[in-house]
Amino acid sequence: MHLKFIVISIFLLGGMRVVGQSSDDGIIIDRIAAKVDDYIILKSDVEKSYLDFLSRGEYRSSNAKCEILQQLVVNKMMVAQAEIDSVLIDDSEVNSNLDRRMSLMLQQFGGDEEVQKAYGKSIAQIRSEVFDNIKEQMTIQRMQSELTSDVKVTPAEVRKFFKEIPQDSLPFFSTEVSVAQIVSIPEPGQPQKDKVRNQMLDIRERIIAGESFADLASKFSQDPGSAARGGELPFYSRGQLAPEYEATALSLKPGEISMPVESQFGFHLIELQEKRGNTFKSRHILISPTPNTNDFEKSVDLLDSLRTLVLADSLTFESAAKENSDDQLTSSSGGFFLDESGAGRVSVDQLDPNIFFTLDTMKIGTITKPLRFQQQDGTYAYRILYYKERVAPHQANLDADYQKIAAATLNKKKNEIIAEWFEIARNNVYIEIDPEFDYCNLSE
Repeated sequence: MHLKFIVISIFLLGGMRVVGQSSDDGIIIDRIAAKVDDYIILKSDVEKSYLDFLSRGEYRSSNAKCEILQQLVVNKMMVAQAEIDSVLIDDSEVNSNLDRRMSLMLQQFGGDEEVQKAYGKSIAQIRSEVFDNIKEQMTIQRMQSELTSDVKVTPAEVRKFFKEIPQDSLPFFSTEVSVAQIVSIPEPGQPQKDKVRNQMLDIRERIIAGESFADLASKFSQDPGSAARGGELPFYSRGQLAPEYEATALSLKPGEISMPVESQFGFHLIELQEKRGNTFKSRHILISPTPNTNDFEKSVDLLDSLRTLVLADSLTFESAAKENSDDQLTSSSGGFFLDESGAGRVSVDQLDPNIFFTLDTMKIGTITKPLRFQQQDGTYAYRILYYKERVAPHQANLDADYQKIAAATLNKKKNEIIAEWFEIARNNVYIEIDPEFDYCNLSE
């Protein structure tokens, strides 16, 4: 069987699904489209993925549903094979990933109540429902990484791949820009830290006096991942949490409450709950100090001085960003925003609206003065922007789009390796396809 792969979104926050052949009135609720060992793929999984595929404006080939089902089968095979090969994902890794996702979602919706209204479920219910999906996704990613981690492409392979694309199928790229930033996130000064430390001491006294740790965590903790669970964290191994947190937690006796502990995230009150070998379980209350006016002025002064050095050719913008920018997503690339292929140019419609409108006021090669902006978590920071290049709309070519084409070449090569793996691994697992999808020839 020849496999063609389609990128499929994993639906993490959908409603509970009912598996069954029919309801009492004979109406089909859902049905199993395929089985891979003990894992099932529902017809609704195929339909949801297909609708997502269409919503992205993908080419609507007559075999799209078959290709989607193939990819879903491959995903389940990877999970099944991961069990055989002992490629396992620890629950603490899943919880850490889930905490980040929940934190982002809470920021986007504006808090717990808004999320619960949107989904009609508690935060705990949402976490419980998506846990297995995230664990499966992480398992698939790890299996794919193990299969393709050593795959590379040569310039000759990139040129060959590009030449094989029919001229009338070459993609057309809209206006693209090369823009970089240096971000300075104001650091709270000592007065702000002292204020939070004193607040934490008051909370600690309330817990010792008999108030519920869980209730106070739900009320005061600023860790969106654990606050909804009364501050509880899963079991973690040594080295997985902030060093200050871990050292303090491991120095406690079960049930003991720490004094306020400072980490990069703020101040913690920690209660050790249990130790198991090299793992431990704890709960905490986190409160982060907020910067004041003086702290913001320090950020502005830093960016002003960096801008002056760059304009005087005493420092390159790229090195200044790598050494000084507080934005982890762009600092490693010299401050430049990258597209999905890793190219240092992005389509203007992918830019944050504030950056887009700022570029409209700039000339190529210029750097802004410090600009105040709101981060995803709702806090404010400052940044300077460097407008390096603007590329007019054009049809893909090797000179202008080598990185994008190289990424597509690499992706094709990885898919071919996974397809070869599928042909071998399918003999190690049981696969059953619903007769409705016989036309897809997945069993051949």
